[in-house]
Amino acid sequence: LRSYHTGGPWDSCGPALPKTTVNHSLRWLSRLWAIDWAADRGKGRYMATLSHIDERGRARMVDVTEKDVTRRVAVARGVVAMRAETLDAIAEGRIPKGDVLAVARVAGIMAAKKTPDLVPMCHPLDVSGVEVEITPRRIPPSVEIEATVRISGRTGVEMEALTAVSVAGLTIYDMCKAVDRGMTIGEIRLVHKSGGKSGAFDRA
Repeated sequence: LRSYHTGGPWDSCGPALPKTTVNHSLRWLSRLWAIDWAADRGKGRYMATLSHIDERGRARMVDVTEKDVTRRVAVARGVVAMRAETLDAIAEGRIPKGDVLAVARVAGIMAAKKTPDLVPMCHPLDVSGVEVEITPRRIPPSVEIEATVRISGRTGVEMEALTAVSVAGLTIYDMCKAVDRGMTIGEIRLVHKSGGKSGAFDRA
């Protein structure tokens, strides 16, 4: 339908459909797909399902009561890219707000513990350990952030590790923005996960 309306290969078959008709039809098809997907979840037709959505398509917090308590670890990384002059100012302690890397490290640890307050469907967890490593890189000028979160529990700590990296990056930006507003925070990704029913994950 969208191709037909916007000048796709079917234009020769007849007049283009009005935009409102195309949009309405796309919404209708999307609803049909959602209904079919929700109905088929219980029949095992889909190997991968979204556990945060119930049979009626509504958001929910997953019930982990029956899961086994296992040792779980998650590692996430991210990068804050900046000008070489900014990296030098951080290394030499010339940022007016103070020790950038130390403050960012503490912010990342605090963020990991506050993840359920920031991400709606995350479970409040008794996190047993959080480590945040921040490493300056000269080529290209940047700071790499790595967060490792550990727990013995019924659900993983991937979101805690990702949140730690994100907030540490935001803290670096906040402390250095007076000298470099062009900094970018990116490449935030999970690089390792272990424990639980789904087993281990390692990013290639």
